Amino acid sequence: MEYLIIIIAILVGLGAGGGYLLVSSRRHRRATLPPPKPEPKAPGPAPTDTDERAGAGGGGLDLATEAVAEPAAPEIEVPPPSAGRMVRLRGRLARSQSAFGSVLLGLLSRDSLDDAGWEEIEDTLITADMGVAPARHLVEQLRTEVKVTGSKDVRALLRAQLIEAIGPDMDRSLRVSRHGGRPAVLLMVGVNGTGKTTTCGKLARVLIGDGHTVLLGAADTFRAAAADQLQTWGSRVGAAVVRSDRDGADPASVAFEAVKEGTELSVDTVIIDTAGRLHTKAGLMDELGKIKRVVSRQADVDEVLLVLDATTGQNGLRQARVFAEVVDVTGIVLTKLDGTAKGGIVISVQRELGVPVKLVGLGEGPDDLAPFEPAAFVDAILGS
Repeated sequence: MEYLIIIIAILVGLGAGGGYLLVSSRRHRRATLPPPKPEPKAPGPAPTDTDERAGAGGGGLDLATEAVAEPAAPEIEVPPPSAGRMVRLRGRLARSQSAFGSVLLGLLSRDSLDDAGWEEIEDTLITADMGVAPARHLVEQLRTEVKVTGSKDVRALLRAQLIEAIGPDMDRSLRVSRHGGRPAVLLMVGVNGTGKTTTCGKLARVLIGDGHTVLLGAADTFRAAAADQLQTWGSRVGAAVVRSDRDGADPASVAFEAVKEGTELSVDTVIIDTAGRLHTKAGLMDELGKIKRVVSRQADVDEVLLVLDATTGQNGLRQARVFAEVVDVTGIVLTKLDGTAKGGIVISVQRELGVPVKLVGLGEGPDDLAPFEPAAFVDAILGS
């Protein structure tokens, strides 16, 4: 009986162990099954060149949507014509010259003028940079006019005499048109600090405003900023600029190339800027003569414009004499006439050189250079 019980117990134990092993084996097979394969996604669009560049760069920037910035072309300005500009700007002149005119009118408006009174008028004219001889001549003419006519219209008498002294019949035109298949050539000369390069740029605006085509020659090769300054003026109005690619280049060569380029481009006018130079430096003055000679090999120099600072007074006259000896000055440009300058400089410089004032600077704006008009100038002085 005991044996039977032992046998039954062994069989029960074997059965339980076999069941355990069977269950464990099944559990083990479920844990080692490979994970299910992911379902394939629908294929996306093929990457573009932009996508590939973005992935390669790692930044994810969508270059296709980013506009490429290109430098904007400079806007070409259209300057106003020069006609009537002196009249429009005479208010600026009147502010600086009204004291001179009012003193003269006050003296001449006295009930009677004795010798001392006439001497006072003469002194006023001299201190206005008119010069001794022109002032004396004008006073003599006024005295005669008052004595003969007995006129009390002092303003009209003074106006007529001042206009006569300035010279209304002088030819103030600028030769700026093509001739003989070549452009007109304008040579700008003067000492340092007169505003010569700026005047070149403003003159280009005057001519373009009047319908001319212009080329600028940057022959001031000693001042590094001069060519850049001229380039800026030219780009504003669409004027070509000829310049050297290095500082200190031969200015005569630059001037020659400017005229050559102007001829090839068939422009109307070539304006050549030259380096400012002291009238006391013989070497620099000789170089100015060389520039004119070199340019003359291929084209006539139609105008030599001497730029003078109107505020320098009699010192400007000394400068003018020396320049006139070296180059044949054909006209005067008076700058800064709206400032502390005295109006008599117009009369004295013309008398000294025998050439007319052709242009005057009446401010710092780009269009403040005006053809000189004697009547408008006198009216501004007298507050007419």
